[in-house]
Amino acid sequence: MSWALGEEFETPDGRVRWQAMGSGEPVVLVHGTPYSSYLWRDVAPALALNRKVFVFDHLGFGQSEQRAGQDLSLAAHARNFRRLLEHWELSGPSVVAHDIGGAVALRTLLLEGASYGDLTLFDAVSGGEWERGLFQLILEQAEVFEQLPDYAHEALVASHLRHATQTGFRPGVLEAFLAPWRGAVGQAAFYRQYSQIRQADTAGYEHLLGEMSLPVRLIWGREDRILPPKYAEWLHDRIPHAELHWIDGAGHLLQEDAPAQLMAHLTAPWPGRAAGDMVA
Repeated sequence: MSWALGEEFETPDGRVRWQAMGSGEPVVLVHGTPYSSYLWRDVAPALALNRKVFVFDHLGFGQSEQRAGQDLSLAAHARNFRRLLEHWELSGPSVVAHDIGGAVALRTLLLEGASYGDLTLFDAVSGGEWERGLFQLILEQAEVFEQLPDYAHEALVASHLRHATQTGFRPGVLEAFLAPWRGAVGQAAFYRQYSQIRQADTAGYEHLLGEMSLPVRLIWGREDRILPPKYAEWLHDRIPHAELHWIDGAGHLLQEDAPAQLMAHLTAPWPGRAAGDMVA
């Protein structure tokens, strides 16, 4: 399906593309890496039947601007997310975040002073020792990866994307995720963002996780190979009041592996809250 973000927001480091759909209580969907808002192509329209849904591509990702010199750290993404929430004039929206989108959402809430009504995190970077695997290799050898021939770069990105799904991609989906990272500009952007995503930017808020009072829902694929179940347990230990739900047979990309089960959780009522209630 076609996926176009028709709105623009200017940040200090470039343009962020975004789109809103539907009407009702607001919910914001936050993607991770190396994905884009295309990951929400099925979820967003379904939620928009009853909610006003906001989607966007992080700076340096998808349809947002890619150029040299951009600050693409988790701290910068959190500042940009706060600016977007202010631009949208949202106070207390629901926030749903995946992968590094989880770290961005948490940092925006705990260190940037944002307010959410509730927070759903699934297969999300949150804290602890997550700087591993491809993250760690690129941090240690960024200059080597940047010089890969285009065919080797594309093979690496495609393999990494496939590693995230347990069931495999539907026709055309892998191509859509690969598109922003192709060519000289895309390849440079891919390693630019990976080389700036650091564990230090999540360590700064870890001590605040236990102080969160808003409703929190955790959802995790039991077959996640990017962030295995121990990361869900680490987060649940630090936010004890959070709900924790497991999805069997699903990997890191619940949007691809188990969209129906994901939607069931995203539309389930929060315990003790009537429909439409918001938490300040």
